Amino acid sequence: MAQVGRLNKLKVKSTRDYGVHLDGEDKGDVLLPSRYVPANCRPGDELEVFIYVDREDRLRATTQKPTVTVGQFACLPVVENTAAGAYLDWGLDLDLFVPKSEQQEQMREGNAYVVFVFLDKQTRRITASSKLEKFLDLQSPEYREGEQVDLVIYDKTDLGYKALVNLAHEGMLYDSEVFQKLSVGQQLQGYIKKIREDLKIDLALQKPGYQGVDASAQIILETIKEHGGKIAITDKSQPEEIYATFGVSKKTFKKAIGALYKKRLIMIDINGIKIAD
Repeated sequence: MAQVGRLNKLKVKSTRDYGVHLDGEDKGDVLLPSRYVPANCRPGDELEVFIYVDREDRLRATTQKPTVTVGQFACLPVVENTAAGAYLDWGLDLDLFVPKSEQQEQMREGNAYVVFVFLDKQTRRITASSKLEKFLDLQSPEYREGEQVDLVIYDKTDLGYKALVNLAHEGMLYDSEVFQKLSVGQQLQGYIKKIREDLKIDLALQKPGYQGVDASAQIILETIKEHGGKIAITDKSQPEEIYATFGVSKKTFKKAIGALYKKRLIMIDINGIKIAD
């Protein structure tokens, strides 16, 4: 059965000058226009195609592969803005439409936005929305504190960065705990810091607690060795300088050097840190 908005493997029923008719089973014939037909295509061949509804409300197929399919999130650039909505580049000749009513904020041409792609029940058209919250999993987040998760940054607020968690839930990375440049659409790994009573998720880019100290401590030791065994950075240094040097937050840095000091692997004074003799 042909599924609109997804990749399908359909058999060629017949060939014509203008294209080939594919067997969409209960959907009926689906036209693959001639410009997408592979060379030497014959009846009985099976083709992998993407199915969509064109502007005349007809089922059409293409051998082009979109960046995203129905039911998925993606970060896509705006290529055109109209009174009705915005059009996004998703790898097909026919751009992806975002109605004005589905825009979290007014989209601007040239900017990229994280959107969810869905099938509009009324028009049958493939549509995108930047109002992500209504498409996220409404079930309680069943994560463990300290669990590693996949993140996609999708918005910047006064508090910090909103991120998709495993493409299913919403979480927050607070500005005060982010010491690297992040951008909308960026994909990276993070950790569950806390599940709050209201079921909202606080995130971290380093593993929370002392579980993450060992790896961070090793990085700090190696970095000090690379600087000749001593470095002019202490727990009084600015968070940005600490992150630029060691790639960890100031909080993680302080825990790590505390653990290294207790093991007598480093010495700390007002001028910096050095490897213990």
